[in-house]
Amino acid sequence: KDLLERTNHGLPKIFSYAQNAEKESRLNTPPVFTIYMMGLVFKWIKEQGGVAELEARNKEKAAIIYDAIDGSDGFWLAHADHDSRSMMNIPFRTSDPEMDKRFIAEAQERGMSTLKGHRSVGGMRASIYNAFPRSGCEALAELMKDFAARNG
Repeated sequence: KDLLERTNHGLPKIFSYAQNAEKESRLNTPPVFTIYMMGLVFKWIKEQGGVAELEARNKEKAAIIYDAIDGSDGFWLAHADHDSRSMMNIPFRTSDPEMDKRFIAEAQERGMSTLKGHRSVGGMRASIYNAFPRSGCEALAELMKDFAARNG
């Protein structure tokens, strides 16, 4: 109780023990479901080997796709400079928007969805977040190589 009497009145209400005591801990309801879900995510990260392990996996996954882009003799074009490339979202395109549409359609036929790029950039975008499997990156890279060989 002495803490409540010594409270700093300049603090925001959410950080004030006195305000929380006065409101019987109902001043602010924490986002319980969000906290629960974050707990599950943190548990999953630990089960995967931790943040460093996920970083290593994500670098490998991104390299598979970037290698397909860089090894295509200019058929595939990356939007980002080498030093600005993302490990999570990989935007790429051909030099022809109609060919991009054909690639997206062929990818969908093979079960690869949501590859259509952002409306302001066009092309394609591979989103390969933490839980996305390496096999998905390998399948996309193989399709990219095959498509380039048939259309380049």
